[in-house]
Amino acid sequence: MAAAHAKHHDYHIIDPSPWPFIASVGALIMAIGAVAWMRAAQGSSFPLFGVDLAATNFWLFLVGLLIVLYTMFAWWSDTIKEAHEGHHTRVVSLHLRYGMIMFIASELMFFVAWFWAFFDAALFPDEAAQVARAQFTGGVWPPEGVEVLDPFHLPLYNTIILLLSGTTVTWAHHALLENDRKGLIAGLALTVALGMFFTCVQAYEYLHAPFAFRDSIYGATFFMATGFHGFHVIVGTIFLAVCLLRAMAGHFTPQQHFGFEAAAWYWHFVDVVWLFLFAFVYVWGSAGATIAH
Repeated sequence: MAAAHAKHHDYHIIDPSPWPFIASVGALIMAIGAVAWMRAAQGSSFPLFGVDLAATNFWLFLVGLLIVLYTMFAWWSDTIKEAHEGHHTRVVSLHLRYGMIMFIASELMFFVAWFWAFFDAALFPDEAAQVARAQFTGGVWPPEGVEVLDPFHLPLYNTIILLLSGTTVTWAHHALLENDRKGLIAGLALTVALGMFFTCVQAYEYLHAPFAFRDSIYGATFFMATGFHGFHVIVGTIFLAVCLLRAMAGHFTPQQHFGFEAAAWYWHFVDVVWLFLFAFVYVWGSAGATIAH
């Protein structure tokens, strides 16, 4: 009987899992909660099925977020368990890599949309302002009266920070391939620290920005592009922090370490996107404008 159920292929047929359904429920609750929270902030109601959900304020959103976070933890824990049980064969690992590549490609298209919005507003400022019902720009970019950040101050610091983090995560990867556990942990720890430092510098930059999100179309496109990148940095930092904890627990081998490899790919993607943001949004986008000091 056991021989009849023996696996004679490299594929992994997973057991029935509740996590896709639970994740969908959590995402739905989180989305409805976010709308209710925003309506409450505006002093409006949000009736649904005879109940004013705006009264829940942010609590409904928090419940959905906690469900999603727990699902992520449990689902990925199952994936790690499957890897330790030997289910991640050569074919399965290849498909996992294909999946990560497609995910990064989808993220790339996400940022293309924000770059498109920024360039459309920068190259055709008055037309974009009319469409967005924003203030007129005077035919120039950045709009008249808008003071911009000095690209060679905090943005340059953050560029150096991310480039350094790219080298430290590469160091950690090579240390893993050489079975150097201490080098792996040290490289990951430095990368996580640099990621946290980047987030702190960007938060400080936002707090002292001379323009606001709703002041002009420049502010809207700037904060959307750089803000979503900052969110991705936070996600990548958490991703690498989990890898650090796993490395300290003895996970990952030179032969099997897709979890770390996926985190490293994601972090390099974040690095490259920032280089484009720095070059075009900060440097090119502020050319000829008044620099706020």
